[in-house]
Amino acid sequence: MTARSAEPIRVAAVDLGATSGRVMACRVGARTLHLEELHRFSNGAVPVRGDLYWDVLGIHREVLVGLREVARTGELHGVGIDSWAVDYGLLDCDGRLLGNPRSHRDPRTAGVPDQVRASVSDAELYDISGLQQLPFNTVYQLVSELGLPSLEAAEHLLLLPDLLTYWLTGELGAERTNASTTGLYDVRTREWALDLAKRLGLPWSILPPLRDPGSVVGPLLPAVGEHVGRPDVPVIAVGSHDTASAVVGVPAAEESFAYISSGTWSLVGLELESPVLSEDARIADFTNEGGVDGTIRFLKNVMGLWVLSESVRAWADQRLTDVTLPALLAGAAQAPPLRTVVDINDPRLLTPGTASADSMPARIQELAREAGEPIPRTPVAITRTILDSLALAYRRNIRLAASLAGRDVDVVHLVGGGSQNTLLCQLTADALGVPVLAGPAEAAALGNGLVQARALGADLPDLAAMRALIRRTHDVRRHEPRSGLDWEAAAARVGR
Repeated sequence: MTARSAEPIRVAAVDLGATSGRVMACRVGARTLHLEELHRFSNGAVPVRGDLYWDVLGIHREVLVGLREVARTGELHGVGIDSWAVDYGLLDCDGRLLGNPRSHRDPRTAGVPDQVRASVSDAELYDISGLQQLPFNTVYQLVSELGLPSLEAAEHLLLLPDLLTYWLTGELGAERTNASTTGLYDVRTREWALDLAKRLGLPWSILPPLRDPGSVVGPLLPAVGEHVGRPDVPVIAVGSHDTASAVVGVPAAEESFAYISSGTWSLVGLELESPVLSEDARIADFTNEGGVDGTIRFLKNVMGLWVLSESVRAWADQRLTDVTLPALLAGAAQAPPLRTVVDINDPRLLTPGTASADSMPARIQELAREAGEPIPRTPVAITRTILDSLALAYRRNIRLAASLAGRDVDVVHLVGGGSQNTLLCQLTADALGVPVLAGPAEAAALGNGLVQARALGADLPDLAAMRALIRRTHDVRRHEPRSGLDWEAAAARVGR
C-alpha cells in the first residue's frame, strides 16, 4: 500500500486464545507503540456428548463487539486476527458453516496417526511438512472425518482465523503461517502439498488459496462496516498463527536468541531462515512452521500453563481455600526446589480434567508415583512440581533446538502470559544457565499490530525494525541465572 501520513496508525489486533480472546487497539508511530485492551471475553471448548467443540459463532460475536469498541474510541485503520492453530471450519458451496469446529483436544484423532502411517511414512510426512508429530494436527483431524457427511459436503476448509476473516470480508483464503501447521503444507515450496492430500484420500480441492502475512485481504463487508461503525476498513492478513505474531513481538536485538511463547501452550524454539528437516530433527519431534517475512519457526510444542490453570480450576471446584494463582505462586516460591519433577509433556495432561479422581492435580500425582518421585500432596507442592517440570522441559528443548540447528543461544526471550509468572521465568534462567528476558506479555497482539501497520504504510521495513520499536517502547525484566541447584540430575530423573 502507499505510505500514509506521519500520523500514528491505529488498528484492531484481535488475539484469540483457547481460554480467552482479546480485541486490542494498537497505535503505531515512528516512536510510538501502544496497546489498549478494549474487549476481553472468555473462551473454551464446549463438551457435548463426549465431543469438544468451539463456539465459533460466539467468538465472532465477541470480535464484532470488540471492533465496535475500537471504532467508538478512536480511529480504525485496519483489522487483523490471530488465533491458535490446526482447528478449522468446513463450508458448503454457499459459504455456510457445516457445523461447529471441533477442538484439537477432542479425542476423535486417537489412532489416526497409525492410520496415516499405513499410507505415508513418518519420515516422508516430515520431509514434506517438517511438522512435529502431534495427534491433533489438521491432517489427522481431516482423516478422522473421511466418510462423514460434513467432509463429503464441504467445498472449503478455513482455519479459524481465516474463517473469522471470511465472515468479516467475504474473501476465502489461508494465511501461510497457520497453513504451515496443518501437515498439508510443503515447508520447502510454501504451497499446499496436494499430492499428499490425494494419497490420503482427502478432498484437496477444499484447501483455499494461500496468502502472505501483511497482504490486504479486503475491506469489511458493508453490513459488517455498518455494524462496526466504520465502512471500508481493510482487513490485513497478519501472522494468523498466534505464535507467528508472538515471535514478531519478541524484542530481540541479537541473532543468538531463543524464544518461549508461554501461554496455554509453550512454543519453544528458534527463528531460522530455512527449515531443519534432518532425521535427527524428526526423531526429536521438532517442528518447522512458517513465520512472518519467510522465516521458519523451528520449535517444539511443550505443554504449557494449561496444566496449572486446569489444576487451579479443579481446586476451585473442590472449594479449597488459598488456591488463587497469586497465593499458589507465592507459596511455590518458598517450596523445596526440584523435590518432585515429572514429564510435563505426558499426553495424559492434554485433555481437560474431569472428576476428582481424574483431575489435573490427580494426574500430576500419578505421574510422580509412576516415576518414583515424592508425591506432591498440597496445591502449593503441585504448583511447584508443574513449574519445575516446565523449566526442565524448556531447558531440554532449547538445548536440543540449538544443537539440531547448529546455533548458539546466549539469551532466551520469554513472551506471552507466562512472562508475568516471575517464578517460572527465574526457574527457566536457572535451568538453562543463560539470562531470560521476560516480556512483553502481549507479544502476539503487538506482532499482529506491527504487521498491520507496515501493510498500511508504516516505516517498518523488516522484523529488526519492528523489534527495535518494541525495545524502545516496552520494558522487559531480566532474570540472571542462579547457581546452586543440580538441574542435570533433575533432568535425569525425568528421563528426558
